[in-house]
Amino acid sequence: MKASLYVQFSIMMFLEFFIWGSWYTSIGVYMSNHDMANLTHWPYTVNPVAAIIAPFFVGLIADRFFATQKVLGTLHILGAIFMFLTPSATGNPVVFILLLLAYNLCYMPTMSLANTICFHKMTDQEKQFPFIRVFGTIGWIVAGLIISFVLSRFVTDTIKPEETSMPLYMTATASLLLGIYSFFLPNTPPPAAGRKVSASSIIGIDAFKQLASPSFFIFLISSFLICIPLAAYYNFTQIFLEGLQFKNIAATQTVGQVSETLFMVLMPFFFLRLGVKWMLAAGMFAWVLRYALFALGAPDQVSWMVLTGIALHGICYDFFFVTGQIYVDKKANALIRAQAQGLIVFVTYGVGMLVGAQTAGVVYNKFLGSDKALSLQQWQNFWWLPAGFAAAVLLFFIVTFKEKISRQQGIKS
Repeated sequence: MKASLYVQFSIMMFLEFFIWGSWYTSIGVYMSNHDMANLTHWPYTVNPVAAIIAPFFVGLIADRFFATQKVLGTLHILGAIFMFLTPSATGNPVVFILLLLAYNLCYMPTMSLANTICFHKMTDQEKQFPFIRVFGTIGWIVAGLIISFVLSRFVTDTIKPEETSMPLYMTATASLLLGIYSFFLPNTPPPAAGRKVSASSIIGIDAFKQLASPSFFIFLISSFLICIPLAAYYNFTQIFLEGLQFKNIAATQTVGQVSETLFMVLMPFFFLRLGVKWMLAAGMFAWVLRYALFALGAPDQVSWMVLTGIALHGICYDFFFVTGQIYVDKKANALIRAQAQGLIVFVTYGVGMLVGAQTAGVVYNKFLGSDKALSLQQWQNFWWLPAGFAAAVLLFFIVTFKEKISRQQGIKS
């Protein structure tokens, strides 16, 4: 692949995840400070709703009728419009959330569309794509750093930038920029033009039938269940950090993405020694440990415990999600690999995160009651719940998952 394409695709990935990181790690704090403290779980509900719908849009429309780069650009420009309008609806929570839903319906399909553009021009996906994808993680990190250290210059010392609408406008601006930029990306014809595509194949039902085995069922169930407490992390960590009086909330959360990059590099080393089952188990154990550290650190505001819990994101994400994608890829044949990966996304980022966001929201609001924020003791009690749930999922997985796949059996570094 030409060096110029590396540059083009890296910029695309950087902006793609810069956009997501700009609002996802700050929206809860913004809502908490604008009389919507009991509704902060809704942005993390509309996001998985959009993730469930996105494969249908991509599979039934974008993949069949339009050049991919044009669809990518159009969706980002539409998303920019919706995000620009969102802060103006702050006084009307229903409209505010509906605008976030409209934005996410535009954004979530772009995740797979961006990958499609890359894969269309790549000659060696396994070697070339990770190098480009890492710029997405860098984009997320840069977004958090800008919010904490650049936008903070435009507010007083008593106001955090996350409490203002600036991150939302930053999201909209970056989305508009990527929308325009997308039209200058290499032409990528619709990959499924002229082919029959069914709804069952898009969400992976055909793949589910072919991959059916007791261990695969256990893997799917565990993946779904572990995403329930994960939703609590994405939703409430930013609000938790505000309650513990952390100054740079968005930047603090980027510690997780730095860790993610580090453990991505170390994954081949652990594969060689652990194999898939224990890699997945290690990822789930990291979730248990993270929530336990949050709970233990809450009453006395122990910063190192909280920061360690955030830093565990690298193990949580890489060891479970990336390992899970590899596990599915190795079980699936060439004809159903794309469907199988779509099934995992549907189960985890779709249904799992949807159930998790609503469950976490109900639990949080029970603790919140009529107050404006949780006390430190309430935060401790809150975090013990996802810790216990994740521990139960981990135990279930270890006891029931029997399949053994190691790196020597075909997992590539």
